[in-house]
This record gives sequence, C-alpha cells and structure tokens, in this order.
Amino acid sequence: MVKTPSTMLALGTQAPAFNLQDVVSGDMFSLESFSSSKSLLVMFICRHCPYVKHVEQELAQIGLDYADMDVGIVAISSNDVDTYPDDAPESLKEQADTVGFNFPYLFDEDQEAAKAYTAACTPDFFLFDGSRSLVYRGQIDSSRPGNEQPVTGRDLRSALDAVLTDQPVRGEQIPSVGCNIKWKEGNEPDYFG
Repeated sequence: MVKTPSTMLALGTQAPAFNLQDVVSGDMFSLESFSSSKSLLVMFICRHCPYVKHVEQELAQIGLDYADMDVGIVAISSNDVDTYPDDAPESLKEQADTVGFNFPYLFDEDQEAAKAYTAACTPDFFLFDGSRSLVYRGQIDSSRPGNEQPVTGRDLRSALDAVLTDQPVRGEQIPSVGCNIKWKEGNEPDYFG
C-alpha cells in the first residue's frame, strides 16, 4: 500500500469522456449517459483498499441520499486485476451488492479513464457542474483509517449541495488520500513525474 494524494486536477477542467461497462448490470455507461443530470460525481474506488473500505458505507449512503436529486453518480475501478484480483469485475460486483451501491460501478480495464481524470488514488473524487466543468476534487472528509475522525462525507456533501443549489463550492479543497492506483506494468501515467 502506497499512501498517495489526489493530483488535484485544475478546477474548470471539462469532464473527460469514458465508455465503460457496469460490473453489476453489464450495461455500458459513458459521459453522455449522465447528460440530463445537473451535476456529475465521478469516484475512483476499488474493493481491496483500506481507505475505500473505510468510507464505502458513506459512499453507499451518499448514493441513497442524493438518489432523488439532480446528480449523476458513477464509480470507476481502474486497478490492475492481475496483481490485485480483489478488484476484478466479479469481486467489484460483490462489493456493490454487499455495501448497497445504487450507482453504476464501472471497470476501467485499460486504465484510460483513470489517466484522463489524472486519478491517483482510491478513493479519488471529481465533481462536475451542469456544463461538466470541474468544481470540486479532493477528500470526502477528514476521516482516515486509524485517525479516530468520524466518516461524515462533509466535504463532498457540501460540494454536492452547493452545485445542486447553484452556489459556488466554498472552502479549501483538501486532497483525498488513499492507496495508489495499481497501474499495469509500463502503464504508469506521466503526471507523477
């Protein structure tokens, strides 16, 4: 496990395109699949990472709490399944079913979506407004495994609420921290250089 922070992609960046399969339904989802939503939350997560395990119940709760609001939510797993078989699609489906994710959970086999978003860690969060401009990237909240802070989703929920009420996202945006994305050998992106 390599503790890695978010790259903090520049605010205002347009949401990169993706077209990936949902591990639960088998359906394909793309950026256009969420075109009718006022905002879009893209989360890079996985199954094996202790940082994701620490917040996965809150991710499921956010999915439920915002289900009737005008926000698209999608999770993407980009880890190399040859070295981390717990992050293979069948295992991700089990995670989604067990935890109760009500949003698509996509598998990024070629890791191109992770590269396009400059995702660095799990979990890594990217929130876009109606024009698909990046308005928030960073931590879900200040809780980390072992730091005794409760998992509240405060930072991410505050950003979601701001976008949904046409307000600017206020406050300092603090990088998410988690396990590094498990890149396939020779596929590491150059944004770490």
